[in-house]
Amino acid sequence: MRHMKLGVSGIEVPALFIGGMSFGEPDPEQHVWTTSQESTQAIIAKAFDLGLNAIDTANCYARGTSEEFIGRSIRNLGIPREQMIIASKVYFNEGHLSPAAIRREIEGSLRRLQTDYLDLYIMHRFDYSTPIEETMQALDQLVREGKVRALGASEMYGYQYHTMQTAAESNGWTKLSSLQCHYNLLYREDERELIPVARQYGALPTPYSPLASGHLARAAWDFDSSRQNRCGHTQQIRRGPPAGPADHRSRARGGRQIRREHGQHRAGMALGARRFRAHRGLLVARARGAGRRSARHSPQQGRYRLSRRALYRA
Repeated sequence: MRHMKLGVSGIEVPALFIGGMSFGEPDPEQHVWTTSQESTQAIIAKAFDLGLNAIDTANCYARGTSEEFIGRSIRNLGIPREQMIIASKVYFNEGHLSPAAIRREIEGSLRRLQTDYLDLYIMHRFDYSTPIEETMQALDQLVREGKVRALGASEMYGYQYHTMQTAAESNGWTKLSSLQCHYNLLYREDERELIPVARQYGALPTPYSPLASGHLARAAWDFDSSRQNRCGHTQQIRRGPPAGPADHRSRARGGRQIRREHGQHRAGMALGARRFRAHRGLLVARARGAGRRSARHSPQQGRYRLSRRALYRA
């Protein structure tokens, strides 16, 4: 597994993170397609054997049980803490990004994950109700206390990300090292401003949903799965906002044509093209099982080569 620097933090991270939204107790009000504790542990064990030692989760995933499953799995497997990269998030909680909420939620995440620190702590959304300076100072304090090694942000406008970085610079606080956003070959809006702003400050893009909830890894647009039929985010992708389903289907057909011309595996081409477009950032991909891919499609073998012309066509 190839590694890279996590922005200005200097932390070494792999090019692929396991997405922790798959883990935890099923919840009809959130997700019913999550995996059990046993499956979570098997996925983490298999990934670690392949050199994939990074997990991205959140305090709200499966109402906190995602963090519990991950922490218990790492402990049961006997993986040394310093050999794992663990990221979690804060926002979808009482108080959002207020200093009191940040302090309360970091303690809860650390307890559920059975660890003394996080490698990366991400603001899950922008908080319009809390002054940016209060949020950034509270996060910086966590870094100074050793509870967090690096900071990141997710899903906001470019000017908001810029303002957070300038607040940190002006006050000598910890700057953001990562940017997480929804980004793939079907949804590329953040190429306009957000990703360039993050790069301007030396932050590493860490997009999620690189396969567009499976649409870029399937031979046909429509398919049945528990997530496709019962997940609002996936149904939104199927409808195709804001470009519309016809445009999304057209792009998917174009991708299939390029794959045929170059003999590429579907998922591999989508992942490779997305990394190229995001200036070689890392990926956060949802895990569904420990044995779903053959060795030739493992992270160690994931070197899919396309010309720049083909990648721009994608």
